[in-house]
Amino acid sequence: MAALFLVRPFGSRLGVLSFRALVAVVLAVFGAKVPLAAAQVAPAQIASTQDGPTDASAAGPETSVPRETFAVHGQFTYVEQQTSDFNAPYSGPNSLSPSQAKETTDATLYTGTMLWPGAEGWINGEIDQGFGLNNTLGAAGFPSAEAYKVGKNQPYLRLPRLFVRETIDLDGSREAVDAGTNWLGGDRSVNRWVITVGKYGVGDIFDVNQYAHDPRADFLNWSAVDSGSFDYAADAWGYTVGATVEWYQGAWTLRAGVFDLSTVPNSVHLDPGFHEFQIIVEPEHRHEIGGRPGKVMMTVFDTRGRMGLLDQAVAVAQMTGTAVDIAAVRNYRSRLGADLNLEQQLSADLGLFARAGKAAGNVEAYEFTDIDRSVEAGLSLKGSVWSRGHDTVGLAVIDNGISAARQRYQNAGGLGILIGDGKLPHPGAEEILETYYDATLLKQAHLTLDYQWINHPAYNTDRGPVSVFAVRFHAQF
Repeated sequence: MAALFLVRPFGSRLGVLSFRALVAVVLAVFGAKVPLAAAQVAPAQIASTQDGPTDASAAGPETSVPRETFAVHGQFTYVEQQTSDFNAPYSGPNSLSPSQAKETTDATLYTGTMLWPGAEGWINGEIDQGFGLNNTLGAAGFPSAEAYKVGKNQPYLRLPRLFVRETIDLDGSREAVDAGTNWLGGDRSVNRWVITVGKYGVGDIFDVNQYAHDPRADFLNWSAVDSGSFDYAADAWGYTVGATVEWYQGAWTLRAGVFDLSTVPNSVHLDPGFHEFQIIVEPEHRHEIGGRPGKVMMTVFDTRGRMGLLDQAVAVAQMTGTAVDIAAVRNYRSRLGADLNLEQQLSADLGLFARAGKAAGNVEAYEFTDIDRSVEAGLSLKGSVWSRGHDTVGLAVIDNGISAARQRYQNAGGLGILIGDGKLPHPGAEEILETYYDATLLKQAHLTLDYQWINHPAYNTDRGPVSVFAVRFHAQF
């Protein structure tokens, strides 16, 4: 479907003119007063941070940095995890099991090219293999964001990203942009518009935090790399089709996007007609405290799709004497949510991050995981003090919770996206501590040791706590 989405607007029949017409319409709606023909562009990023790695000192108002016209990058990541033995007096269909080990492997090829001045197109091919613990079930804050909801023993090929991005420079000084995965090297105006259309991940652009957002380089837990309550649009692998508009002006950025949902919650297929969708808005402010950079952003989402009310599903099951079935009570409705995201450099080597989020707790979660509220905070430290400046140590503490309605639903035997022990007589917050040490083996190869402690997995105080040990190898070029 992603291919059709792009071929129709950008194929040989419409090509460049269609995309520029789309850009003109978007700018008209947002009130931009920049002639399209005058756009001088350089890349924003995708798949790392919104801004991409920059070196503002390398470019000034009159400086032009050579721009890439074509790039190829690649990455390989292997993760193996194992749970400890832990107290588990009973289990259900979606429970985490003691003393088990699983592995995942993925390899990605990123290919990008300049389509016309200011626009670039990217295609990512990926080979995946392996399974998450319990087939990616058993904890709302699942311990590996490298584990998809679809696992296979044999390697299989996917197309996670296929998108076009155009950057329209406004006034202001210019900044250099280093080349990287999914963005071409060059320069750009500090004040600019960025428009991205195609297939990619919502997390490529929204809820980004440089210290906690990349399971191939920093934390592994799902509710550490993104706000746990951010139920963003995605298929079972974490990608969707949509469009994003970003407006950079001084210390501020405003982002807005619309994205396709799955056909049904947590599905491998996206809605072919875009009848079920999600709208996301995110203002961001960058600042300095004591000469140290930081930023704060708020991400707000509205999911519009066929979702079931939790209490209604329980009531129907009690009246009919049947098992709880959320699919039987699905109707078209909204689920709203918002989260705050903070990052702050404390010293040249030490960074602080924090997130806090809340989503409606009366409706089933649609795509991400079963979390209605989440709070996390942590630190990221480079190893300069012990002469290992390219190594990183990270520490995060997370507190996830669910609503009373979701507790009743789980206790009645209901199943969520990732959780469901068959009953939940004694609910409690899911408490997580994660720490890792990322060691640089070579310039482009890293080995990471990771430890997670999960208390009350799936909000069940009768089970756990569990220790999860992991080793990760990651290489990229």
